[in-house]
Amino acid sequence: MINLEVPKKAGALINQAYQAAAEVFRPISRKYDRAEHTYPAELDMFAALLDGLNSSGEGGAGAAGVRRSKDENEKGNRNGANLNVVLGTIEMCWGDVGLLLSMPRQGLGNAAIGSVATDEQLERFSGMWAAMAITEPSCGSDSAAITATARLDGDHYVLNGEKIFVTSGERADAVVVWATLDKTKGRAAIKSFVVEKGTPGFEVVRVEHKLGIRASDTAVLRFENCRVPKENLLGTPEIDTAKGFAGVMQTFDNTRPLVAAMAIGVARAALEETKRILSEAGVEIDYDRPANAQHAAAAEYLKLEADYESAYLLTLESAWMADNRKPNSLQASMAKAKAGRSVVDIALKCVELTGAYGEESLLEKWARDAKILDIFEGTQQIQQLIVARRILGKSSAELK
Repeated sequence: MINLEVPKKAGALINQAYQAAAEVFRPISRKYDRAEHTYPAELDMFAALLDGLNSSGEGGAGAAGVRRSKDENEKGNRNGANLNVVLGTIEMCWGDVGLLLSMPRQGLGNAAIGSVATDEQLERFSGMWAAMAITEPSCGSDSAAITATARLDGDHYVLNGEKIFVTSGERADAVVVWATLDKTKGRAAIKSFVVEKGTPGFEVVRVEHKLGIRASDTAVLRFENCRVPKENLLGTPEIDTAKGFAGVMQTFDNTRPLVAAMAIGVARAALEETKRILSEAGVEIDYDRPANAQHAAAAEYLKLEADYESAYLLTLESAWMADNRKPNSLQASMAKAKAGRSVVDIALKCVELTGAYGEESLLEKWARDAKILDIFEGTQQIQQLIVARRILGKSSAELK
């Protein structure tokens, strides 16, 4: 069973990530929120440090992905790279979630490569910054409705289609693109491909203006007769209708805990700042007294903190399960759903509790940043649908 204490061996990593968040991210957070679409050059040196942590096997604060053990007979529990990445991500997003999403080689595409690529692909794509391109103009939450196509032509796949809301789509070195090999075969034919920048037929159409995470670029991409080497397909090229969509969807089991961790970091930042402002206003939170016997603001704060704790524990559980070779699809969706909803509720309520003081701090920015964490990597509604399917043992058709 999961131990609710953070492993002692993760202490150094957590401390390093916290120091970086406090001394690198926080001081430039407002600067790049205002200077949208400007690349934060301060991140280059820090990204190199994270590369070293990830390559050493200690795990950094970025999207390193989950490599499950190939030894089915391996026994015992272990706290591995995935838990470390989640813990590091929490600390970094306590500093600034938009800046973490801007980190070179720490994109969600890197998590996909790190999780499902072959050993040869891992080596070939080492050092590459990869974004993830799934959503389309006519395909939002239903990833199975993807219309982008990939047709095998000799030693290459020819990709055609358009992708929207691609985080780091302009800045990244490559994009992991979801496309279908055969529309008549349904979900089983959807595969992911690593498409490098500069490939003929690959165009960045525009970069979007956004409410939050403004330090991070979000792009629209177009693929027109884009030829990608067949060796760049992640996973098997075989269309297995029996296995269905499970192969490519495994990526989400690995990235959703990371997004949940981002939400945890932002929520903790908002709670800590709110507690400081309330304390300066003479409102103290007393954990030894019933909430209804305290100031109304203190009572509300205690509710928010309880919400935060439950999301935090769900997130750790989903990471721990991945490290210990346990299927975590249900827990990953539960963590993402809870953390995504909680961070929005917490950030908005913290702005409400602090009033005008929130404008003088980063609270209003965190409230804007929070909303995307309930949307990308699967919306709140999609997570609830997945949880219902898993618990009830029903298909999507049976739940309609």
